[in-house]
Amino acid sequence: METELIRIHDLDEQILEMDRAASLIKAGEVVAFPTETVYGLGADGLSEAAVRKIFKAKGRPQDNPLILHVDSVQMLERLVLDIPEDAYRCIERFWPGPLTLLFRKSEIVPDIITAGLQTVAIRMPSHPVALELIRRSATPIAAPSANTSGRPSPTRASHVVQDMKGKIAMIIDGGKTGVGLESTVLDLTEAVPMILRPGGVTLEDLRELLPEVEMDPGLGDGREFTPKSPGQKYRHYAPNAEMIIFSGDRESLVTAMMERAREEESKGRRVGLLVTEENRDRYKGDNVIVMGSVEDKRTIAHGLFDAIRRLDELEIDIILCESVEEDQIGMAIMNRLLKAAGGNRIRL
Repeated sequence: METELIRIHDLDEQILEMDRAASLIKAGEVVAFPTETVYGLGADGLSEAAVRKIFKAKGRPQDNPLILHVDSVQMLERLVLDIPEDAYRCIERFWPGPLTLLFRKSEIVPDIITAGLQTVAIRMPSHPVALELIRRSATPIAAPSANTSGRPSPTRASHVVQDMKGKIAMIIDGGKTGVGLESTVLDLTEAVPMILRPGGVTLEDLRELLPEVEMDPGLGDGREFTPKSPGQKYRHYAPNAEMIIFSGDRESLVTAMMERAREEESKGRRVGLLVTEENRDRYKGDNVIVMGSVEDKRTIAHGLFDAIRRLDELEIDIILCESVEEDQIGMAIMNRLLKAAGGNRIRL
């Protein structure tokens, strides 16, 4: 398949390009597009045949649910049996934006979207290209991240090209994404609101609105279960190289990572270091990549997947990575890092 790449820089001036993208969605094809979180791999969310093409392109297990993207509450209402009052409150505060809500699904939602479950994950993205594509397609768009399953999520169109060229009909280049991590997923179908995946909307943000909200106690514990949300079950975001996360105070962390780097290099292995801005000058070597600043962890969220992909391009054998404090968006960052490392973590 030949993949068309289009660059959208002015929606008002590029109506024909957006119409062409929407016509592909209506025809049952797959189109990658930017959101404020990461690039999505989109297809008509009400067409089982179209959605199967997403799974094929990604190599994604079909017991991993997908998120439906909508452009209005009216579109949402068709897809669910009921909208709890807490959901309306979250919608008013956080939509459009990086919050996915779990609802009881209506009959029009295909089982392939929900992996056979009776709940469906839905969000309204804030990126103008994403909203325009949904509006012009006149259907909810199913869209996991636009990468090969298990690989780091794409935050640039070039990342999508690396993974999806020749597999899908079109890639819409809308520039670099903003948040850089996938959306928070909040389950409102049980008595206690539960965060199933941390993301751009933090636990602290949600507790301002819903004081009783909790984190899923099973996050990251490796247990076998049926996932209710994307990102719960499988290893995700993984580089080609082995990856180890180091946790501890600044001095211990830097010392341990440099010692391990020397040990690995003595074995003839190429070592990459994934570090914070504050510690950059403490490390030696050429393959040191800064993922962002601990003074503003949103810069780490924004640059994390891009940094991991840059290390892949350097053909590294092993990545040694600093951890961050698990407060605010740091919780989402550590969730992604630990999944990328397969849980491989050294506590100092």
